[in-house]
Amino acid sequence: MESPSDSTMGFSHPNRTLVIMAKAPKPGMVKTRLTESLPPPAVTALYRCLLEDTLALATSLTSVEVAVMCPEPDQSELAHLFGNTVPVVAQRGEGLAAGLTSVFRHFTAAGRQHVIAFNSDSPHLAPSVLDRAFEILASHDVVVGPTHDGGYYLVGAKAAHAALFEADGMGTTSALEALLARARALELSTGFTDTFYDVDVADDLARLAAELRLAPGRAPRTAAWVAEWGTRSRTAASGPGDL
Repeated sequence: MESPSDSTMGFSHPNRTLVIMAKAPKPGMVKTRLTESLPPPAVTALYRCLLEDTLALATSLTSVEVAVMCPEPDQSELAHLFGNTVPVVAQRGEGLAAGLTSVFRHFTAAGRQHVIAFNSDSPHLAPSVLDRAFEILASHDVVVGPTHDGGYYLVGAKAAHAALFEADGMGTTSALEALLARARALELSTGFTDTFYDVDVADDLARLAAELRLAPGRAPRTAAWVAEWGTRSRTAASGPGDL
C-alpha cells in the first residue's frame, strides 16, 4: 500500500498505519474456542460483528491509515465484506506468525512508517489506547498491548524484524512471554499499553456482554448481537409453554 509523502500530507511525523488481523467469517474457522458454549453459526455471526466494529474503531482514529491483513483464501471475501473501503492484503504463509511477519514486511517497506497490528476481537477498546500505542512507538522499537490471559491484542514496530514472530507459543498463554524474549534477544526496546482482554472464551464474552449492556455505543453491532442472542437464549430456555 503506497502512502502519501510527508510533504503532500502537510505534516512531518511518520505515517501511521493500523493493520487489523482478520479472517473471513466462516463457520469453524473463527473463534473456535467459543463453540464449546455457542453453536458455530452463532460464533460466526458474532465474529462478523466484532470484525465490523473493529474496523469502525480503527477508522475513527485521526491521521491513521487502516488496512487489513488476512490469509490469502480470505482476501476477496473480506474485500467484499468491507466494500473495498480499506486495503485488504493477503499474508505470505499460513498462521498468525506468518501474518504478523507479513504485516511489518509489507507496511514498513516504504520507510518512515509506524505500524501496529491489531486483533479483530477487541472493538470495545478505547480509541485513546490505540492513539497511545502510536505515541509509545515513537520512542520505542516495539509496542505491545498485553492481554490478561498471557497473549497480546496489539503489537507495533517501525521496521520488519524477521525473528520477532515465530510459530512457537502463538495463540497460547505464553505468547506474550515468547514475544518479549525474542524482542530482548534482538535488543529491541519495548513499551506497553494498558492490559486488556479480547474475546476468546465464554467468560470473555460474558464480560463483554455486561459492558455493552451499559455502553452499547462502544461496539454497536456486537451489542446488538449480544442483545438478540440473549433474547433467543432466554426464549429457548423458557420453552413455548412458559411464554
